[in-house]
Amino acid sequence: MAEQIDDYFTTTVADMVGTTRPGVSDHDERVEAGSSLSVQEMLDLFDSQLGSRHLDLAARWLRAEGKGFYTIGSSGHEGNAVVARALRPTDPALLHYRSGAFFLERARQVRGRDPLRDVLLGIVAATDEPISGGRHKVFGRHDLNVIPQTSTIASHLPRAVGVAFSIARAAKIHVRSAWPEDAIAVCSFGDASANHSTAIGAINTAIHSVFQGLPLPLLFVCEDNGIGISTKTPKGWIGANFGNRDGLEYFTVDGSDLPMAYAIAQRAADWVRKNRRPAFLHLRMVRLMGHAGSDYEAAYRTVGEITADFDRDPVLCTAKLLVECGHLSPTEVLALYENKRAEVVELAQHVSELPQLDSPAAVMRPLTEVLGDAIAAEPRRTDPARRAHIVGSPLPEEEGPLTLALSLNRALLDVLIEYPESLVFGEDVARKGGVYGVTRGLMKKVGTARVFDTLLDEQAILGLALGAGVSGLLPIPEIQYLAYLHNAADQIRGEGATLQFFSDRQYRNPMVVRIAGYGYQKGFGGHFHNDNAVAALRDIPGIVIASPARPDDAAAMMRSCAAAARTAGAVCVYLEPIALYHTRDLHDDGDEQWLATYPDPAKPAENHVHIGRARTYGDGADLTIVTYANGLYMSLRVARRLERAHISTRVVDMRWLAPLPVQDIVREANATGRVLVVDETRSSGGVGEGVIAALVDEGFTGALARVASEDSFIPLGDAACEVLLSEDTIEVAAIKLVQVNVGSSDRRRQDLDSRSVEVQHHTTTGDGKE
Repeated sequence: MAEQIDDYFTTTVADMVGTTRPGVSDHDERVEAGSSLSVQEMLDLFDSQLGSRHLDLAARWLRAEGKGFYTIGSSGHEGNAVVARALRPTDPALLHYRSGAFFLERARQVRGRDPLRDVLLGIVAATDEPISGGRHKVFGRHDLNVIPQTSTIASHLPRAVGVAFSIARAAKIHVRSAWPEDAIAVCSFGDASANHSTAIGAINTAIHSVFQGLPLPLLFVCEDNGIGISTKTPKGWIGANFGNRDGLEYFTVDGSDLPMAYAIAQRAADWVRKNRRPAFLHLRMVRLMGHAGSDYEAAYRTVGEITADFDRDPVLCTAKLLVECGHLSPTEVLALYENKRAEVVELAQHVSELPQLDSPAAVMRPLTEVLGDAIAAEPRRTDPARRAHIVGSPLPEEEGPLTLALSLNRALLDVLIEYPESLVFGEDVARKGGVYGVTRGLMKKVGTARVFDTLLDEQAILGLALGAGVSGLLPIPEIQYLAYLHNAADQIRGEGATLQFFSDRQYRNPMVVRIAGYGYQKGFGGHFHNDNAVAALRDIPGIVIASPARPDDAAAMMRSCAAAARTAGAVCVYLEPIALYHTRDLHDDGDEQWLATYPDPAKPAENHVHIGRARTYGDGADLTIVTYANGLYMSLRVARRLERAHISTRVVDMRWLAPLPVQDIVREANATGRVLVVDETRSSGGVGEGVIAALVDEGFTGALARVASEDSFIPLGDAACEVLLSEDTIEVAAIKLVQVNVGSSDRRRQDLDSRSVEVQHHTTTGDGKE
């Protein structure tokens, strides 16, 4: 249908009455009586509409020639150019994939690069493309304050709420933002996407914020063309759903009527800017040329339905108005149309020959660079006098041995002091101090503007973090339990981790996502409070996953993550083992060997853990145990028992699940020639699979075994012990691995056999359960 709408435009304009204007228009006069648009402004908007239309036509042609790779176009949505005209180029924009005319009009306000060429570079995936470097076709440019989005399901809306929130919050805490204090954020999305949970949740979060009296200058722009791929949106649904929401000002207009659309868009933008509250701009559009390149529209719409929309073509409607008001003749309209076609075609022919990414290293450079920079990041040095004033007495390093929870609490306060732009937020983290007391007292130390509670919606929490990070703040959101992450994981995978990749690191969203997780929690267990599913995180390229077990590591690793986020823009996920939060003893009641003193901030070697480096306990020559989190606690206990069977071990705490400390693992593996991987996550998709694969990839040829929890959800009560990894299982596997390669005296073999039988008996009778 691409050529059909093209032909319909040229034929319709050619058939218009009159071939000359009644007189030369003054470009400063109004385009029509009562309009706020001048003739020149209307001509500029028309030029953006023409450019957007011919980009769509060129995309179809390039794809047919095998030279283009993205054909979701903006045809029928060209009225969104008025939104760009109504805003300032310093207003951050997160755009729908049909907002092409907005992008061209925003570029007109800034000048510089040719936006037509930029879009075409994205279509052909050329490395010269200015935002993603050939990794995707996105509407984005740093100098235009257009944050690139790849979302097709409105998953960028929670981030948009976060951006709007951060405009005001940065000013409140007196730190520099990426946006002016009077800026407003804008996000566009389709009518079908408006039904997605991310959109509904984001809009609810915006209204929730207003209800609390918080400033949130955000303009939601719903580009409603009445159909989602092949499924019609019920007529009137968007207006019925969003037109009467308390706390959400509603504006609606026909996007094909450019003067009226501009007036309403301007009114909506001005209302948001003045009131610092969200508004919903409902632009009624029409979809032309189908959904995308592979879409066969005639399969679900009749020819009559398709052609009936041609007269609502916004480009044609603008042309008619310019002719009817005497500002252009039909001949001049056609000349502008064909000149734009020639300009775009020439550009398309040129860019189609430009080089594309041609190696894994080239494609992955933003990911490898962010990890490299994150690993090299060092924490800032805090002014001791300022720190002492805020912390009070005693300082953490003077308190003596601390639990994991207490050490982490002190580390969070140090990060809040060290980075004035940092925020700690989530469910119950402020006044209550978190379910386990980890954030207790922080709000009193630094104030409610920097430590605050959110509504109970993980998508909203992560979206707030994404928006804060891209706005120049350092967010430290808390997800209360690992199981709660999964309904919002795409905010990390699809939005957080991809931003640097698809913006070639021009945009970053630094964040440290704290998540309480893993199993072994007693008295308050069950599936949602004991969850060991981390595979969804380990699958995400370019993120840092910290998994501390010891109190001293927890503090130092938090400081390292904060430094990596702030310096490299890294997305860091910080997994905290609930069962170890308040653990004090290791081997015997009262030994307090799981406590540790707080790392002294004045000693860099203590207060910073190099990302991707492990920690080894012991120097045994018989067996290397590789583990992390609760596995470290269990393995150290088992290692002591193995001494009775004359097995000397070294226990490697990986500490980092991404990037894995491969070099350290391989070094310690080669030191003994026998490796037992102790993995508390599930047998399928667990961390241990990655460790085994890394050892094989590195050429390790020694003895190798793995123990892990069962492929099961974690039930309530004692039944959890049936599916979670146990100390007895670790011990049996360790003995078996050494027995096979013992090569020592008969006496030692007898000790091993005896210990193995003893442990297996305890496991069978239940005596060895934790």
